Amino acid sequence: MAKKNRKIFRNFYIYFVLLMLFLPIFILVAFSFNESKMNVIFTGFTFDWYLNLLTNANLLEAFRNTILIALISTTVSTVIGTISAIGLKKYDFPGKSFVSKLIYIPIVIPEIVLGISLLSVFTFARLELGFWTVLLAHIAFSVPFVITSVRSTLYSIHPSIEEASEDLGASKWQTFWNVTLPLIKPGIVSGALLAFTLSLDDVVVSYFSAGPGTNTLPLYIYSNIKTGISPDVNALTSIMLIITIVVLTVTAHIQTKRIAERSA
Repeated sequence: MAKKNRKIFRNFYIYFVLLMLFLPIFILVAFSFNESKMNVIFTGFTFDWYLNLLTNANLLEAFRNTILIALISTTVSTVIGTISAIGLKKYDFPGKSFVSKLIYIPIVIPEIVLGISLLSVFTFARLELGFWTVLLAHIAFSVPFVITSVRSTLYSIHPSIEEASEDLGASKWQTFWNVTLPLIKPGIVSGALLAFTLSLDDVVVSYFSAGPGTNTLPLYIYSNIKTGISPDVNALTSIMLIITIVVLTVTAHIQTKRIAERSA
């Protein structure tokens, strides 16, 4: 009887946590079909907000800027972070221990401190705030996350694996390209996904580094909170959610297929 009660409590707890996690998402999707402009009461079903989304130039521009900044900053920060992680792992230089600890500062400090610091740098360098300063800011706070992710994967690789490759006649470049890079690929992908996600929903750093004529989707939503979020935003975020689910499903299917092929 006690075992049965524990099972019931466990199942209740699991479903309760899942409900708390996904209920806000379901509500957001539901209100993207709401006839009313107010996200309070569901008054009727409509597709109008998805059609209005196509004519909302400000929202679409903010979304375009967000995706463009996220893609570019993720690519640049992944390359810089991967090279930096490899350098910190393989080479000794004065102050290496200090630099290794210094990398964690952008990760642990409050975003508002990082945002003000970057604004001070841009002001000192006399850079006009706009698209490029937002991009530089996103690269700056993404690189430490990539370094941390890749470096943790590098430390899991035994040095004898790379030594065996070189003993068999491979050059350092061939060893890196054919041995090291495939082994650290999970860390690189994890770091890139983390950088993309952080860039996609950043508000604070973007607020301090964006100029008057530059807008991102999080900043657009933040600026409309007091007047009320338009259902157009609900429609756009619902589309983003569907795309994310499709990408994750396809990725999971590919990974499962590869695991099955390796084990066969």
